[in-house]
Amino acid sequence: MAKKKISAKDLVQHIEKIAKERMAQNSLVSLTEYRRLKLKKEPHNILLIEDDESMRRAMKRIFEDDGHSVIAAADGTELTTLIDDKIIDLIILDVGLPWINGFELAELMKAHQDLKDIPLIFVSGRGLTEDVKRGFAIGADDYIKKPFDIEDMRSAVNTLLELNQ
Repeated sequence: MAKKKISAKDLVQHIEKIAKERMAQNSLVSLTEYRRLKLKKEPHNILLIEDDESMRRAMKRIFEDDGHSVIAAADGTELTTLIDDKIIDLIILDVGLPWINGFELAELMKAHQDLKDIPLIFVSGRGLTEDVKRGFAIGADDYIKKPFDIEDMRSAVNTLLELNQ
């Protein structure tokens, strides 16, 4: 017997409708549950390059909780083993990376045919005006200073993902 491709679009829409209706009846709704329900079926792919392991894990968990797929690397050298044949919708890049800093890595990415048009957010503890200006001059779409508010980060990420669909 030949296998038939299943099209569950109608079923998914019906389930989402019921879930939204029931969620609306609750006086208190978890923001995480609401975000999961609101996101599309196909997750966005976020490339995260952050050398601080605890920060990398936290950011990865935040975006995965929001329904995104996260490819995480500690630095540029680790990145080279992760991005072949991947679709990337957004890049979040720390400035203070070892070996090759975030500015240099961003310049290489913006010069690459397949990466140049992907939205880029710099995340850095370096908040000097010249650093921010340099980030935007390289082609960043946003520059977020550490420590950052999680909701501000989520807002920046979601805005760029929506603008670039």
